[in-house]
Amino acid sequence: MLIIFDFDGVLADSEMLANTVLAEIVTELGVPTTPDEAVRRYMGKRLQEGVATIEATIGHQLPADFPAALQERTLNRFRNELRIMEGARAYIEAFAHVPRCIASSSSPDRLALCLDVLNLTDLFGSNVFSAAKVKRGKPHPDIFLHAAECMAASPTDCIVIEDSESGVQAAVAAGMTVIGLLAGSHIRAGHGDRLSGAGAHYVAGTFAEAEKITHSLGL
Repeated sequence: MLIIFDFDGVLADSEMLANTVLAEIVTELGVPTTPDEAVRRYMGKRLQEGVATIEATIGHQLPADFPAALQERTLNRFRNELRIMEGARAYIEAFAHVPRCIASSSSPDRLALCLDVLNLTDLFGSNVFSAAKVKRGKPHPDIFLHAAECMAASPTDCIVIEDSESGVQAAVAAGMTVIGLLAGSHIRAGHGDRLSGAGAHYVAGTFAEAEKITHSLGL
């Protein structure tokens, strides 16, 4: 068996922080945007996909250095304010005997910094996989299939913990068992229904609930 964690909104309570920064920037570009609106429009996308969506929103092309500037501003916020998701460390410890990895839409640099800030680096080592390394991002299954292959696991033996609809769709398309997690500060009413609609096999409000579900799956 293999447990695959998404990162933002699963291990790191980062989505509201990142989308607050994004909302500030899009507002500065002339389109007033709230953090909740940013979550709806951009959450779960790879950086280049998010940039394309921003360009469609503001109606013109962004400068070539925009992705780097956005990344720098977001990481600066993370250095000071990022927190681990409540219950995440206890969940990892409960299944310390099970191989684990991360499969995320975030860039390798962002993942490395955030894991360091959260003191999670030693718990995952090199088993951290970014969608920057695959052809297609979520909702396509590429990143999850890549992670399973690198970890020498069959997709049918993988449990994925995801918080976004696109992530759930990607994991389902990969043939994996999916637990939709609602623990993040970005979660709003109805999100559990949306994850179920995207194909999540189970939905957990907290990591404690996810732990019970995971035990029920034989771990």
